[in-house]
Amino acid sequence: MAGTAPQDTDVEGVDAGVGLTALLVAAARAIETHRHDSLAQDAYAEHFVRAAPACADWPVRIEQVPDGDGNPLWGRFARYFGLRTRVLDDFLLRSVRTSARQVVLLGAGLDTRALRLDWPCDCVVFEIDRAGVLAFKHQVLTDLTASPKVKRVPVPVDLRADWVTALTTAGFDPAAPSVWLAEGLLFYLPSPAETYLIDTVDRLTTQGSALAFEAKLEKDLQAYRDSPIYTATREQIGIDLLHLFDKGPRPDSAGDLTAKGWSTSMHTPFDFSRRHRRGPLPEPNDALEGNRWVFAHKPSP
Repeated sequence: MAGTAPQDTDVEGVDAGVGLTALLVAAARAIETHRHDSLAQDAYAEHFVRAAPACADWPVRIEQVPDGDGNPLWGRFARYFGLRTRVLDDFLLRSVRTSARQVVLLGAGLDTRALRLDWPCDCVVFEIDRAGVLAFKHQVLTDLTASPKVKRVPVPVDLRADWVTALTTAGFDPAAPSVWLAEGLLFYLPSPAETYLIDTVDRLTTQGSALAFEAKLEKDLQAYRDSPIYTATREQIGIDLLHLFDKGPRPDSAGDLTAKGWSTSMHTPFDFSRRHRRGPLPEPNDALEGNRWVFAHKPSP
C-alpha cells in the first residue's frame, strides 16, 4: 500500500497532499457506482483512480476489499462520500431548476458533475482548482473521449490566489443567479481564507443564488486521531487527514451568511443516511460526528 505518501498541501497535482484526497473521493465514488443499492453514479471515477500511479492498488469495487463494508475506509467512509455526492447532486439540480444557470465548483477536484448530471441546456459549470489537478482530469477525460452535457469551463487557479478575477474573466456573471459548491474544501483552509471565501461568494451573488458547503464543528480534531476512519485512511493508503486539515479554530460561516440575509440550514450526514436508508450512522469515537452539511439561499426580493 502507499503507506508513505507525502503530506504536502502545496503539491500541484493529485500525487500527494490535498490532491491525493481527490483520488480518495474518486475511489469512493467508483465503489458507490458499482453497488447494487448505489446512491450516485459516476462512470468516470474509477478511470481517475487507475490513471494515477499513487493509487494503482486501491479498490474501485467493494468486492475488491477483503473485509468489504466492514473496512472503515472503503466501507463506511466510502459510503459517506457516496451519500455526500448524492445529497449535493440533488441540491445543485434543485437550484438550477429554480433560478440559477451558473454553477461554480470551488476546489472542484475530480468532480464530473458537468458530464454525468442532466443539466438545463443553458447552464454553465465553472470548475475552480489548481492547474495540475484540472490538467490530470482533462487528460483522463480526453483519453475516454468523454463529453460534458453542458458548457464546462475549467478555471485553473489556486483559491489562495486571485480566483475572482480568473472566474469573471472566464465568463462568470455576478448579476445572474448562481449556485456554488464547496465540497470537502473549507476544513483545509485557514480560518481567514474561509471567511474571505464566504464573504466573496456573498459579494459575487445576486438574489436567487445558493451555496452548499461542508463544515466540521470539532473543537479538537486530534481527539479523533484514533478513530477507525482516520486510522484506516492513514494505515491503508497513507493519507493523514488530520495533518492536512487546518488546525486553527473554524469560523461560523453559516452564522455569517445568516447575518448577511441568507437563509441557511445545517444538517448532519446521518440525517440523510436515515432519509435515504443508506449511508453511515453514528458510532462511538466517530470522526464523522462533527461534520455538517450547510445549505444557504440568498432570497429573492
